[in-house]
Parts: sequence; structure tokens; C-alpha cells
Amino acid sequence: MKGRLFVVSGPSGSGKSTITKKVRDMLNIPLSISATSRKPRLGEVDGRDYYFLTKEEFEEKIKNNEFFEYALVHGNYYGTLEKVVEDSLNKGHNIILEIDVQGGIQAKKRKQDAVLIFCRTENEEVLEKRLRNRKTDSEEIIELRLKNAKKELSYEKEYDYVIVNKKLDDAIKQLIDIIKEESYEKA
Repeated sequence: MKGRLFVVSGPSGSGKSTITKKVRDMLNIPLSISATSRKPRLGEVDGRDYYFLTKEEFEEKIKNNEFFEYALVHGNYYGTLEKVVEDSLNKGHNIILEIDVQGGIQAKKRKQDAVLIFCRTENEEVLEKRLRNRKTDSEEIIELRLKNAKKELSYEKEYDYVIVNKKLDDAIKQLIDIIKEESYEKA
């Protein structure tokens, strides 16, 4: 039996990374490690957090059709390697992709049975506060992320489920419930 692909997307600061990490740990579901052309943030490790590639390396992999999905986001490439996804699914493992909305739509086109889950905050003010409280990005990057968030929110209707992340524990429970329901439904 093949595994099921779950895609979690949402604006930067929506909590998608925190939620998916907790759920992966609780349900023992692997996260497909994405590749990116951006520089590592403090504490990030190549092969654990991302596969950090140069822009040229990333573009070479695009030319060679090595990506399941990819997109240019905030001025950097992000993508999921085809081999990583197919290997997990063929072994019968569910897998979670935590990717941007462009990649989410691509994933659904490639795998119609993929379950798309959109994560967002209750409003823009909360989103901005979360981005600023991270203290990892310059003002210019924060403004770019807020601008992009407006575009990303327009994709919400394309997703199968929406999680409004007001309280972390509730959002975690919602994602677990979705995964359990969709996994059993497919079985």
C-alpha cells in the first residue's frame, strides 16, 4: 500500500513549521527535506533543515527535472526533490511537505490524491507580530514576507483544509485529526 502525501502551506509566520514539526514527532511522519538556494539561518544544518544549494546548482536540477515541485519565493528557490517523495510513498509511508502555495498547487497537479492543508493566523496584525518577534529577518525581508502573505492568502480556497492557528495546541490537534482521517479514508 502506498503512503499518502500531505502538503502544509501558508504565509511565513503562520506557524506551519512549528505545527508540522510537533505533528511529525507525535505521529512519526517524515518531513521531506526541501532544497533551497537561500543561505542557512543561524543553527540550520545542511541535510537536516534544508539541502542548501547555490542558485546555479538549483537551476541545474530544474533543467534535469529532479524536482517534484519548486518555486521562487522571497527571491530564493525552494523545492522538493522527486526521488525523496516517491521513495517514501512507495515504501508505504505518509509524508508531509511543508511548502509554499505555488508548490502546493504543483503537488496537487502531480498527485491528485494529495491532501492540501492551509495554515494561517486569524489576521494580518498577528502575522506581522510573529514575523517581527522571530528577530531573524531584516525590515526589508519582513515587508516582503508581509506583501507575499497577501498573495498567498488568496490561494486558501484551493486547499482541502484550513487551520487558523490561534492556539498552537488546537492547531496541532486539527492537523493530527486531518492526517488520521485522510489516512484511514485511503486505507
